[in-house]
Amino acid sequence: MKKNFFLGFACCLIIALTQPFSTQAQVAPIHSNAVHGGELIGRWDITVDENGKPAPSWLEVELSGFKTLVGRFVSTGGSARPVSKVNFENGKFGFAIPPQWEKEDRDLVLEGTVKDDRIQGSITTSAGDTYSFTGVKAPDLARTNKPEWGKPIALFNGKDLTGWKALGENQWIVKDGVLTSAQSGANLVSEKEFTDFKLHVEFRYKEESNSGVYLRGRYEVQIIDNPKTDHPNSHLFGGVYGFLVPSEMPTLGPNEWQTYDITLVGRMVTIVANGKTIIANQEIPGITGGALNSNEGDPGPIYIQGDHGPIEFKKIEITPVK
Repeated sequence: MKKNFFLGFACCLIIALTQPFSTQAQVAPIHSNAVHGGELIGRWDITVDENGKPAPSWLEVELSGFKTLVGRFVSTGGSARPVSKVNFENGKFGFAIPPQWEKEDRDLVLEGTVKDDRIQGSITTSAGDTYSFTGVKAPDLARTNKPEWGKPIALFNGKDLTGWKALGENQWIVKDGVLTSAQSGANLVSEKEFTDFKLHVEFRYKEESNSGVYLRGRYEVQIIDNPKTDHPNSHLFGGVYGFLVPSEMPTLGPNEWQTYDITLVGRMVTIVANGKTIIANQEIPGITGGALNSNEGDPGPIYIQGDHGPIEFKKIEITPVK
């Protein structure tokens, strides 16, 4: 009796395992447009029309749970800010976020539409100004081959500003082989543009000063006088502003010569500060505040920030990819 029972059970189990699952158990592949707001989900490189002057911005939208859209937004100034909810219905979307560095109390409000991998709409700032914007899907910038590096190029010759241009009235001078901005003024941009590269910079700042090095003119690596801390954040020394947090804080403090060795391949960045790796092959999601433009698929210059305080450089060397 027991033998027949187990034999029958085994046969039933074999039949069950060899039959296809019911349609209720099958899971169909999920396409992005099949989920709520799927056509909006992703990263967007945005250009804002500020009274005829293009200004860069950036938006990322993600699905949280079944139907809630959340995100991050970089305005034409400041750093990436969280968006707790992105409203979306029938191709129209919008959100409001509180002020960041703005002095006004009102929220920034963005309203737009999405169609055919493009977005457009309007942004009303905390100051009450309304500007139109357009946006395209941001490129992933994935690299399939290991980079083959060319020869190092000295971007600063130690003598003058050859190869650089100031964005505004120039306050930069070269004194005793040192590129110096003695007070806040114009930012300085390299005339040459690059895709992937290894960058070496040697810099010195004064107490309470603030500067930065922009990779491809779009991604700021922060230079700032801040105390050593066990709780780094992306706004401090060595951080990619608003996005990537250094693993430690190896700053030597003001009035000391310090170094960054930065490798950028696609979106992946490694930062070595004063000989210590503080960001190891991490993805930069999008442009940071102060970017020259939002055209992430294009080559871009090296630009150094001179509008936040005194800063000095004695070596700027780049090794571009072949």
